[in-house]
Amino acid sequence: MDIEQMMIQYQEKCPRLAELSGEQISRVHKIIGSVEETVGLDHLVDCIADNTSTAGDGIIRCYVGFEPSGKAHIGWKVLSLQLKRMLDADVNVLIFLADWHAWINDKFNGNMADIQLTANYMEETFRALLDYPPEGDGPGELRFSWASTLMDSGDYWARVLRCSKGATLAMVRKTFTIMGRDEVSSDHDLSKFFYPAMQASDIFELEIDIAIGGMDQRKAHMFMRDVASKYGWKKATCIHTPIISSLKSSGSRMESFDHKMSKSDPNGAILIHDNAKSLRKKMQKHAYLNPDDENSPIYELAEHIVLPEFGEILVTPNPKFGQPSTWRTLEEFKSAVKSGELHPLDAKLGVADGISRGLSTVAKHFAEKPDLLERVNEIIQRK
Repeated sequence: MDIEQMMIQYQEKCPRLAELSGEQISRVHKIIGSVEETVGLDHLVDCIADNTSTAGDGIIRCYVGFEPSGKAHIGWKVLSLQLKRMLDADVNVLIFLADWHAWINDKFNGNMADIQLTANYMEETFRALLDYPPEGDGPGELRFSWASTLMDSGDYWARVLRCSKGATLAMVRKTFTIMGRDEVSSDHDLSKFFYPAMQASDIFELEIDIAIGGMDQRKAHMFMRDVASKYGWKKATCIHTPIISSLKSSGSRMESFDHKMSKSDPNGAILIHDNAKSLRKKMQKHAYLNPDDENSPIYELAEHIVLPEFGEILVTPNPKFGQPSTWRTLEEFKSAVKSGELHPLDAKLGVADGISRGLSTVAKHFAEKPDLLERVNEIIQRK
């Protein structure tokens, strides 16, 4: 979405956009121009127009929460590209390591030591994915916060109870997809019913202006905004990034996120640590690409990872079968596959190479610091 499209789309819902200078509009566009959905843009625009923020100091704070649950997959790359745009827009980016939330959700069988080891691994992974930005509480800086630290406060638990007040069990069940669970999966475990209230409380307690997550986090964010309406609290702007489908997925996308890439299916998921050779092999053997189907996961990876990062897809086939080519728009890339100009296998491998290129910093980081990744591999193998 370009700036003109952004203005047309949001002008009616957010009239204060017209008050912003060109530089301020450009800042808003950096923040929301590449996401799947933006809800409550008015809060962000008010902050920029009035040089304020939820904390009152003019520093706009963005939050994204993660359960430490294992090694990273390529969905983290989609989020990291968006977080880079936030940093470029002088937003303070907070990565929230939800160790207690992971415990509630039975990650690593509730072993908190394993959960927190994985949280340390996540910190290192995001430093590399984000190209080592300055860290701190200022504009354009990165910081990390842990649930176990936030939860030491009695004020936090008072906030959790307020967020829970008036929420029926039926309402909370509908948010269970944020934990990767269906609505009836946790009737035997009361702690899971506190999860949405905790997630909302995290945002309020941390004085967040922008809550970001994949589209699968939408229900949690809407729960948070409903609670804010009830108590007159400030509503963070919510932005949602696309969900990357399993390599094996095909056909129309489903609202239930059944197509979502999952680490539980290694052949259908791209892991951050896949090397170039294994990624090419995985794409060749398992990635769905039918020239007549618009919904290939290859196109999602091209659209949301390779093209945003490099502005091009470089395809280098075996010289016996064709010449190298460069594709700068998704439309051209799709058309070439559909017409037969570009063989589906070459298209898959071109996208695989682009992804590998974008993960080189992570590979270098853990090659120099292998111990942490080795320990994470050990606890994953024990599961």
